[in-house]
Amino acid sequence: MSRFGHTRLSVALITVLVCAAPTFAQVAIKADTIYTMAGEPIRDGVVVIVDGEIRSVGPAASTQIPQGMRVMNAKVATPGLIDARATVGLTGITNQEQDQDQLDRSSPIQPELRAIDAVNMLDPLVEYLRNYGITTAHVGHAPGELISGQTMVIKLVGTTVDSAILKPQFAVSCTLAEEAQKGDDKSPGTRPKMVAMLRAELIKAQEYLKRMEAEKPEDRPARDLRLETLGKVLRGEMPLMVYAHRVRDISNALRLADEFKFKLWLDGACESYLIADRIKAAGVPVIVHPTMTRAWGDTQNLTLECAAKLRDAGVPIALQSGFEDYVPKTRVVLFEAAIGAAHGLGFEDALRSITIDAARLLGVDDRVGSLEVGKDGDVALYDGDPFEYTTHCVGVVIGGEVVSDTPH
Repeated sequence: MSRFGHTRLSVALITVLVCAAPTFAQVAIKADTIYTMAGEPIRDGVVVIVDGEIRSVGPAASTQIPQGMRVMNAKVATPGLIDARATVGLTGITNQEQDQDQLDRSSPIQPELRAIDAVNMLDPLVEYLRNYGITTAHVGHAPGELISGQTMVIKLVGTTVDSAILKPQFAVSCTLAEEAQKGDDKSPGTRPKMVAMLRAELIKAQEYLKRMEAEKPEDRPARDLRLETLGKVLRGEMPLMVYAHRVRDISNALRLADEFKFKLWLDGACESYLIADRIKAAGVPVIVHPTMTRAWGDTQNLTLECAAKLRDAGVPIALQSGFEDYVPKTRVVLFEAAIGAAHGLGFEDALRSITIDAARLLGVDDRVGSLEVGKDGDVALYDGDPFEYTTHCVGVVIGGEVVSDTPH
């Protein structure tokens, strides 16, 4: 090849490499109302996102938009919404065996199962939820076994879970409800059996941690992923997130947390409003059941005002989409918050429960949950009140990347 041919090839390769390099979009959002969740709403406001981060946010009259930047318009802009408890990524949209990894029925106790090994970012359910403005989710194994596995916190963007991770290991999912009870003389068949099995496993984990502290390596036990994970719970590195609805089951969880001194979170908790003072005294947050959960079995005493009642009692809360047995297996947390807003929670606290309050609960409020300078450029755009049924989500930005742009 001639020298000229080599030069042309080199230029072509450089061009390909430069074009292939990932770049952050530079985008500005103009909205009639911006709910920053870090102060009062901004009327006729602008959010400027550069290199994936929020560069400025404020009134349009005093916030400069750099020349050449893409501008998106909306009636309302909010921080990207946060689903505080979901199974999206493990749960697929088709309700077929190949896309249902949220629950392994082979054993009642499996804390070693990791959400990161199951999440499918390319499942259409991820895009479905994202198109409603949901940008961050606490995802993991569903309730249904005594200990069903671990959870993680991710952004709903990208083709692989590795590029979406905010927290790779977050909580251990536990169930003290009828879903974890077995029939046909299998264990656990009753509530006392569930608590006894869980207590026994926690005691094993305590003993495992003590043996791991042995001075001589040969005196330490072989690595046990199950006990290692529960050891993280006992050391306070991961909360035990207990799915329970009845007062007696919630009380069992509180009693175990007091006995073993682990960090407890309540998941679902339909009857939590009946013992809200006790939950507050224990310092336990509640990821409140989907507002529109069907009232039957363990959930028969639910109320649409549960979130409001807990808020009034001073219990930290966030809302969730949860897990359902029917297609598409998960609800839309935007709609759940809307119902909560209409039943005592009010607009601002309902929005907080799926933005900044959820972010604080999940320990990611340094990056998401509010529109502030330096935080990730995650924004949801709407053509009206986000909680109004006829409103559309007309755009979604995650880390400065426009992932949805569907004006109506």
